[in-house]
Amino acid sequence: MSAIAMVLHREREQARILAKELATWLVAEGHEVRLPESDAGLAGLEVHAWPEEELGHGLDLALSLGGDGTMLRTVNLVATGGAPTLGVNVGQMGYLTDVEPDDARDAVERFLAGQGQIERRMLLSVRVEPADGAAVEHLAFNEVVLEKTPTGHTVRLSVSVDGEFFTTYAADGLIVATPTGSTAYSFSARGPIVAPTHRCQLLTPVAPHMLFDRTLVLEPEALLRLTVTGHRTATLNVDGRNLGELAEGDSVTCTAASYSAHLVTFGPRDFLKILKTKFGLSDR
Repeated sequence: MSAIAMVLHREREQARILAKELATWLVAEGHEVRLPESDAGLAGLEVHAWPEEELGHGLDLALSLGGDGTMLRTVNLVATGGAPTLGVNVGQMGYLTDVEPDDARDAVERFLAGQGQIERRMLLSVRVEPADGAAVEHLAFNEVVLEKTPTGHTVRLSVSVDGEFFTTYAADGLIVATPTGSTAYSFSARGPIVAPTHRCQLLTPVAPHMLFDRTLVLEPEALLRLTVTGHRTATLNVDGRNLGELAEGDSVTCTAASYSAHLVTFGPRDFLKILKTKFGLSDR
């Protein structure tokens, strides 16, 4: 018996339907099925509900039924336990989803039969350090973003690397991205595209009000600290999750996590082909 979790795109009916179909089949085959409590309620699978903090314990496989955003959420839920994640593309074509809905059952069977491969992706260990208060740990698969509030002006963010001051940015924000996240917000801010299995941190400014506007490519284990300076607050987002505002003196530190995201693939993932398809690049 294997323990298999499913995480759903919460707004797509197809994801709920597919979850019910897969759950029925998996239970009949003698496997344990888990869903986060909120997802289980949406899909009518409350009998399989698990607390999010326990979802990855002893897990053999996690199925992400959605797009790239659902993959980010799935990895955040199960990566600390080392469970591999298989992305089922319920929605638009993404970089991270590898299987179409009609092939989901076959893909699970193949994985359980030992036919899949594991692609390891770097994660960021993120530590939020308020000037007054206890530090809080988070995990990022794509990016950490510290930027101006929706109605605010530019923010001033002091940056140090491995304890040494680098500079203070006056900008709309700063992005710390993984190679996987290099094709997300960092890319839209004119950051470089990096092969997803590479290991590095990308520090990309958003609309900087200064001459220096280039992305820094840093060692994965570098300890990167961003500190809010001045009286303007900054909004913190981790993989699209809004974690509130940071005030003067509050800091965020980023470095490579001690574990990786494990993505299930069936054969090599052609990153350049995905790029060409996503951006409509023609063959020449």
